[in-house]
Amino acid sequence: MNAAAPGSRSNLDLPRLLQAYRLMQRIRIFEELAIRAEKEGLALGAIHPSIGQEAVAAGVCGRLRKDDFLLSTHRGHGHSLAKGADVLGMMRELFAREGGVCGGKGGSMHIADFSVGMLGANGVVAANIPIAAGAAHAIKLRGEDRIVACFFGDGAINRGPFLEGLNWARVFELPVLFICEDNSFAASTRTSSMTAGAGASARAAALDIPSEQLDGNDWIAVDEATRAAVEAIRGGSGPRMLHCHTYRISGHTAVDPAPYRPQEEVEEWRKADPLLRLAEVLRGAGVEEAELEKVAVDTRSELEDCYKVARDTAGPNEKEAFADVQDVGDPRERAY
Repeated sequence: MNAAAPGSRSNLDLPRLLQAYRLMQRIRIFEELAIRAEKEGLALGAIHPSIGQEAVAAGVCGRLRKDDFLLSTHRGHGHSLAKGADVLGMMRELFAREGGVCGGKGGSMHIADFSVGMLGANGVVAANIPIAAGAAHAIKLRGEDRIVACFFGDGAINRGPFLEGLNWARVFELPVLFICEDNSFAASTRTSSMTAGAGASARAAALDIPSEQLDGNDWIAVDEATRAAVEAIRGGSGPRMLHCHTYRISGHTAVDPAPYRPQEEVEEWRKADPLLRLAEVLRGAGVEEAELEKVAVDTRSELEDCYKVARDTAGPNEKEAFADVQDVGDPRERAY
């Protein structure tokens, strides 16, 4: 939590700062409403909030193009919104409603929106990492000027797909940016108690993948590190990693009270809330408090409206149940 002095940075791009603040407010409020929906029985399946981690999603995705690809995790609402997914479509998806970004059939942990390059969230820890390597390999084979961004948590680095995906990306010099959202917990277990060594960045270094550790609650730090990494990857450097240290204020899921964390630890991290920190920078740059409050109020009003519309939308027609099931090939055919 090495917070920079608020407002002390020079050459700040005020419009981009305000845009980032609006996005982070949108992610925060969406997550709060998702938690409400879980409690009201509207959201089907587990909801994994990322409250407290908004600066990573906003900082990374703000440097991606629409045609770049994104792979996310079970904690992926913020990533999807930051990449440009429609907020009403997202809300409808959580509620299993018609018009959801996946037709109301995917839910929170399987959101995808190909129209903005969001290739999918993934309910299997670390499973998105080799998929990202595969997407990046396709980009290279086609000679396209795109990159892939792949988010994962610190708990994912102890699973086989982490090594497989990073090794593949390095061997074939693939255009992929790996982003570790290190919130110190793998579900309800403190990561340091079950992870040998220095963590994600050290393991990346062992595979000759350049990696940078940074304060993941500092949007400016994430934004600048992503800019440099993306420029290098587009220039042909091969894969890179950002190891972002952050913290989720919420529990592992919407219904998790997180008794495994000392309350004083949570309160200390609340002081480093990425929204509060960016708001301080904006005040230091001359933005009035009334403008910041208007951003929050307007964003909440917009999302509350989406919540009501999604709640009142009908579910998918039962005829759509098998519309996306692969029917290529015949399972009765011999496999050899």
